[in-house]
Amino acid sequence: MTTRRSKPGSFRIIGGEWRSRRLPLPLGSDVRPTPDRVRETLFNWLSPIIQGARCLDLYAGSGALGLEALSRGAARAVFVDTAPGPLRQLATNLDTLKCTRGETLRMDAMRYLETPRDPFDIVFLDPPYRRNLLAPALDALMRDGWLAPGALVYLEHETGIAPPGLPRGWALYRSAAAGQVRYHLARPEPVKAESS
Repeated sequence: MTTRRSKPGSFRIIGGEWRSRRLPLPLGSDVRPTPDRVRETLFNWLSPIIQGARCLDLYAGSGALGLEALSRGAARAVFVDTAPGPLRQLATNLDTLKCTRGETLRMDAMRYLETPRDPFDIVFLDPPYRRNLLAPALDALMRDGWLAPGALVYLEHETGIAPPGLPRGWALYRSAAAGQVRYHLARPEPVKAESS
């Protein structure tokens, strides 16, 4: 007796060069692409800096965030995840789009952050829920020089929990919620000149 495997799902790129393009998710995958509504709001927030940006999609999963960034003019996106199926599908999706500005790496996110690289302008942090992964990743990003001057970090987590603690000198710049998702942009707070 043969078992019938379910068909893979898909997600849609919202804007830019590949606007409305549907891309498949890997068969049997439990990845959850960031919802369309969330991505639309996020990339409205990022529109002033997305052109030419260097992006890191940590805990990439489907790669929806990094692909959306590339579609909207980001210069480069690095996709890091441990799951081979989603990474293979992501590489296939990059090939389908004829995009050479994306790089996929199969590696634990925290181990990746131990390897020095060029700093990024935008980092997407959308780890698996309920594993307390946001705060350690933020600390590593700050500690090890992963962020270019003026960088922004996207944080996503499930509703019902508080936003992660931020490194000293950082603040939530934007926050919103949609359905079961809470999401934020974090950045260093501007240093205020002391009055004499």
